Amino acid sequence: MNVKKTIIRIGRNTLSFTLLDAPGTEQSIQYRPYVVRGGISMSANLREAFKTPDVLSDKIDKVQILIDTPSLLVPIEQFDENEMETLFSFSFPAGQEKRVILYNVLPDLKAVCIFAINKNLDTVIRDRFEGGVDYIHAMSPVWRQLHQRSFTGHRNKLYGYFHGKQLEIFSFQQNRFKFCNTFDTSNAHDALYYLLYVWKQLRLQPEHDELHILGAIPEEEWLLEELKRYLQNAYVINASAEFQEAPATKIKGMPYDLMTLITKGR
Repeated sequence: MNVKKTIIRIGRNTLSFTLLDAPGTEQSIQYRPYVVRGGISMSANLREAFKTPDVLSDKIDKVQILIDTPSLLVPIEQFDENEMETLFSFSFPAGQEKRVILYNVLPDLKAVCIFAINKNLDTVIRDRFEGGVDYIHAMSPVWRQLHQRSFTGHRNKLYGYFHGKQLEIFSFQQNRFKFCNTFDTSNAHDALYYLLYVWKQLRLQPEHDELHILGAIPEEEWLLEELKRYLQNAYVINASAEFQEAPATKIKGMPYDLMTLITKGR
C-alpha cells in the first residue's frame, strides 16, 4: 500500500497508528491500535511499537502526531511565543518531568492552544521521522468542527466531549470561546453533575438552548435520559451522521477527534 500520510495518536495510556492512502484516490484507512504496556514510559512503548511489523510504511510523505494531553487556551492577541513556556508551567507545573512546549493556532476562534509533550517522547518521534512532524492537540480539530456546527440555528449550544476518562466542556460565542474546561470523570454520575453545573454557570435556558454530548460517553442511554429530565434539548452527536458516513466513522474504536482530523482536517 502506497501510504502518503500517517497519524500517530498518543493519549494518557493509549497509542494508535493510522495509515492513509494518497489524496485523490478512494481513501483507504488502516487504523492500528497498539497495546500499551504498563510499567514503562510512553516513549519506551513507542520505541517498541516502531519495531512492530506493519505499524508504519516505508513510504511516508507526512506524519501528524495527535496529542491527547492537558492544554491551555490563550487569546490570540495576548499570545507571546517567548512567554508561553512560563505561562503553561504556571498552569501545569512540570515537577521532575522534562517536556517540550508546543502550540496550535486556532484562527477561527482567535485563540492559541498551548500544550506539552514529554521530552523523551519528542526525541523518539523526531529521531524516527527526521523530515519533521506536525504536532496537533487532539481537541483542535474537535473545537474547529463544533465551532462551525454552533452556527446552525439560533440557540446557544454547550458541548461535552468524552475521551480518555476526561470530559471537555466548551461553548462558543461568535468567533470566541465562551467557556472551556476539562474534568476528570470515568462515570456518568460525575459527568451529569459537571454538565449541569456548567449549564447553570453559563445561565443557559433549559427550555431553549441545546446540550450536545459526544465521544466515548459512559452509560450513554442513562446519561441522556437524566439530562433530558432537566433540559429540553439534549442530544448525542453521532459521528456517522455528522460526517455523512465517511470511511473513518465505520472504524470501530476510533476516537472522535481522530475521525474529525481524518475527515475534516485540523
